Parts: sequence; C-alpha cells; structure tokens
Amino acid sequence: MLQVKHLTITHKKDLTCLVEDLSFVLSPGDRAALIGEEGNGKSTLLKLLYDPALAAPYVEWTGEILDKGVRKGYLAQELNPSELELPVREFCQAVPAFGEAAPRELARCARQVGLASETFYDWRPMATLSGGERVKLRLALLLLDQPDVLLLDEPSNDLDLATLEWLERFLLSCPVPVLYISHDEALLERTANAILHLERLRRRTVSRATVARTGYRDYVNTRQSAFSHQEQKARKERAEFEAKMGRFRQIRDKVDHQQAAISRQDPHGGRLLKKKMHAVQSLGRRFEREKENMTQLPEWEEAILTAFDHQDAALPACKDVLRLDLPELRAGDRVLARKVRLWVTGPEKVGIVGANGAGKSTLLKLVADHLLSRSDLRAAWMAQDYGDQLLGEKTPVEILAPSGRKDDVTQARTLLGAMKYKAEEMQHPAAGLSGGQRAKLLFLAMVRTGSNVLVLDEPTRNFSPLSAPVIRQALSAFPGCIISASHDRLYLTRVCTRVLEVTPSGLQPITLD
Repeated sequence: MLQVKHLTITHKKDLTCLVEDLSFVLSPGDRAALIGEEGNGKSTLLKLLYDPALAAPYVEWTGEILDKGVRKGYLAQELNPSELELPVREFCQAVPAFGEAAPRELARCARQVGLASETFYDWRPMATLSGGERVKLRLALLLLDQPDVLLLDEPSNDLDLATLEWLERFLLSCPVPVLYISHDEALLERTANAILHLERLRRRTVSRATVARTGYRDYVNTRQSAFSHQEQKARKERAEFEAKMGRFRQIRDKVDHQQAAISRQDPHGGRLLKKKMHAVQSLGRRFEREKENMTQLPEWEEAILTAFDHQDAALPACKDVLRLDLPELRAGDRVLARKVRLWVTGPEKVGIVGANGAGKSTLLKLVADHLLSRSDLRAAWMAQDYGDQLLGEKTPVEILAPSGRKDDVTQARTLLGAMKYKAEEMQHPAAGLSGGQRAKLLFLAMVRTGSNVLVLDEPTRNFSPLSAPVIRQALSAFPGCIISASHDRLYLTRVCTRVLEVTPSGLQPITLD
C-alpha cells in the first residue's frame, strides 16, 4: 500500500504551486488514473512518488509519502537519447533484476506482456523497436523486480490500436495496484476504477486535487452534473440577493433623504430617523453576512483552444488536394508498403492507422512536403516530434510573432493568454514546455497562418483527456482538409470521414467500431 498525506509540490523556478494538500491511498485492486491539463504536474507527481531525487532539481515538496517496504516499478514517459542508442540486450542487462532472473522467470514476464522472450537478447538498437515493443519490453523488465505498485507515465503513447487493446487487458488483469497517466479516453473509460485529478484554477494560480473512487466516465458525468446544479443554485441565490439588496437600497436612500430634509426644529423626528438608520445599517450588515454564506459559483479548469477561422479555411468539394501514387513507401533501404495510393478531395478528413512501424509518419512527411510546396493551398504540418518545429530556444511569443512588431506581439500574447499560458510561460523557451502546451502552440500557429489543409501526425497525442474533446470539436468543425495519422479511437470515429490502414500491399479502407 502506498499512502500520501498532505503533499504540496512547488516549482522552484517561479514558486508555482503544482499540487496542494493532496492525500490519497493506493491499495490492492486500484487502477487509478492521474488526469489533468497540460503542465499541471502529473509527471512530476509520479517521479516524486517513485524517487524524490528525480524531481528534486526543479521542485520542493512538503507532506508525507508513506512507502516503507513498498517495491515500486516506474515507467518514465520517454527514454533518454543514450538509452535509445543501446542495443536491446545491453538495455536489459543494465536492469539488475534481469541479470538475477532465471530463464523461466524471464519467459513468464515476457508472456505476461505478450512479448517474445527472444526480444530480451536482440542486438537491434532500442530506437528501432516500435513504440509498442518498447513499452512491452520496459513493462516486462519492471515486472521482473516483482513490484508492489506500478507507476506508469503515458504507457499508451505511441501504441497502435492492437497494442492499445493489449494494454487494456494488461491493466485489467494486473495483480498489483497501478497509478497511471494516459491521454487515451477510451483506455481510461475501460480500465480506471479511481481518478486523481490535478487542476490549476484562477489563471493557473490556485491548485486543486480531487480524488474519486469511481470510473472515468462516471467521474466526468458526476462532476459536470454537480457543477451544473451548484451553478444553478448559486445564480438563483445571487438573483434573490440582488432583488433583496435593491429593496434595501430603496429603504436606505429614503431614510437618507428624510434625514437630509428634516428641520432642525424637529429634534424628536431626527432622533426617530437616526434610530431608523441604525436599524437599516444593521440590516445591511446582516445581508453582507448572508452574501458570505451563499453557494459559491463552481470553479473548474476549462480546456480552451482557439478556433480556426471557418471562412478562410473553407475548401470547395471539388478541390483536388492530393493525388499521391507511390510504387513503394520506403524508410531507408526498407520497403514498408507497395502501391500506395492516396487521393484526397475537398474538405475530407482522412485518418491513417497501422501497426507501429508500418510507415504512417513516413507517409505523412511525404504528404506534408508535397502540400507545403503548393501555392494554391495553405498547408500546415504538425509532426509527432515537435522539436524541429519549435525553433530551438525561441519563446511562444517569438514563434507566433516572428516579425517582432508591437501589434503582432500584442496579438500573440492575447492568443496565448486565451489559451491559459501564464506570462512566465510565454517567455520560456518553447522546447521546454510540456507536450500539451507545445501542441497548443502549434495549433495557434496554424490558426494564425489561416491554413486550409492540415497534415497532423497524432494530433491529440499530448492533450489531456479533458482537453481532447475540445480539440476534436475544433477539428471536426474545421471546413478545410485534414490528413492525419492517429491511434486515438475517439478522434478516428468522431472527426475522420475516412480511415485508411497502412499495410504492406498499400492503403486499405477500414471501418472502426
């Protein structure tokens, strides 16, 4: 059992409070989903629970983490570059439990995650494994250590549809409690039986943590229903209070007028009015106390995305957007698919799926290179890895207002503020922002350029499950063309008008449930 008492986490750099007074217990049978908007401290919390030294360089914390005797397995969100360069065999050998494990134990853990046991001894670099293979391998190595609790940071990232379904089965059958972060709403709905929600309210200056012993969909629905009821009650109380205050002000003004008009020749009447004014003032103080005890309007952290300009982005239905015919789709010397044909017309929204390593990102990059060179279209490209597109050390303001003109800078700051960037975040190097904040920045850049064709590689990948519906709504309403690759099942079914699967023999249309 892992227990947290009154945990508060503060960022050292700007003294931002990421988590305040959080208490919870992770018990056997728990599959607790850690959710919240981008940059709210979810990954930091997991690091702190696993090993405070991982978070010590940039945060301070108070409270208690009661984990004596608890063996913890931690899956980081990403491998560092040096780990990706290691051969699989050497990566495994760097884990103490691997060297101590008997062959039977290795085979058992490999079966548990659906991995061939020979994979442990592969000499390929880690970087050449698919996203799903890397997640399965790292989970198998964690299980070798027989942990009492698993802390998983985005295990669903980079997984194809088949591996996502495997991950659901793994979480549902996991014999130890799990605290995990995921942006996949379908995964959360099917696996989570507890929710830990981190929020930052009032322009990201106040932290709130909510612990709920319920499933994800029930949590979202109950929360929305409670907020709606609270808002109705609060607004009704305020309307009644304003009506009462209106009558009070009329009485007060009448007494004021009478006091001003009374003659000094009538001291008795003056005394009566003075007593009446004392009573009125007493009534006013009572009303002020009532106001303090009124139901508060609910507060929640809204997911905000600036919408595309529909008029500028519209494309006619007959517009030829793409006519791509490839005899072969290659990655280096390797042939990924043959006879690839992708024709797109007008405001279609095409989703491309396929197994990890099938060539989705390779194909999208070719599509982007072709469309970005077209003068009759305004195409925008969002790669899966944002690094190359965020221009090194440039800040969000510099990326959105490259001219540096005062009006452009003001507009950029206004847009960023509307997307809940704090003033300090606007001046941070964009490459150092959270994945979700960087994704929002690229969306803003696409809005600013008036794009009518979007080429998107995993567009919802770095958005929280609470932000993702807003992203889907914006993209679904976009009247231009979208060509995208995604493993997000809700995005594929609710945004895309056509879904194609990359197979060795080309692109094949598929229907998703």
